Amino acid sequence: MPFVKTMEELLSVNRIVFFITLCAGTLLVLFVKKTFIENETVAFMILEQRGEMGAVHFVNGLQYFSIPLFYSYKFTLTGLLLWIASFMFGYKVNYRSAWAIAMMGELLFLVPELIKLFWFLLVARDPDIFDIRAFYPLSLLTLFDPNELADKWHYPLKALNLFEVLYWYLLIAGIHISEGKKYRTAQLIVFTGYIFFFLLWLLFYVLVYK
Repeated sequence: MPFVKTMEELLSVNRIVFFITLCAGTLLVLFVKKTFIENETVAFMILEQRGEMGAVHFVNGLQYFSIPLFYSYKFTLTGLLLWIASFMFGYKVNYRSAWAIAMMGELLFLVPELIKLFWFLLVARDPDIFDIRAFYPLSLLTLFDPNELADKWHYPLKALNLFEVLYWYLLIAGIHISEGKKYRTAQLIVFTGYIFFFLLWLLFYVLVYK
């Protein structure tokens, strides 16, 4: 099957090269968004005129440099949770494979960022910073007016999106293909090792947000 072959080819790619490429692609997308979209809003132009953009540039710089750290943390945690969850059902998932599967799936999340670039560079006119940060294509947030929602709901509704669901599917498919587990077993591992904790984190966020 083409999908199985594609997954096998992805998982056979040099992981260090893939990680560096992923970080570079994310950095490029973030740079374009900051430079040509966010920094062009009225709020940032006012700060520029006042000579108060130094702090903004500092924060942006931290975001650029934090990309490999964030990815390392996310893939390590996701791989560890999947590795631990596999033992709950009497199976063993190779930790390095779980780490690589989490990394390969991360490519999905560049798609909504590219859609955002396209939308605000070519379609939307004069957005404010709130419009930009509230926009997440194919998420539950698009079903509501962000201006009428409490702030605590913005992140959870953005996090629940089509690309996140596809990421779950890729984790399941990755374990099924690379580890040779039955599809049902892979589903149970991903649900208990990733999806459950992801949903629990969103619930925690809503409960503690002030």
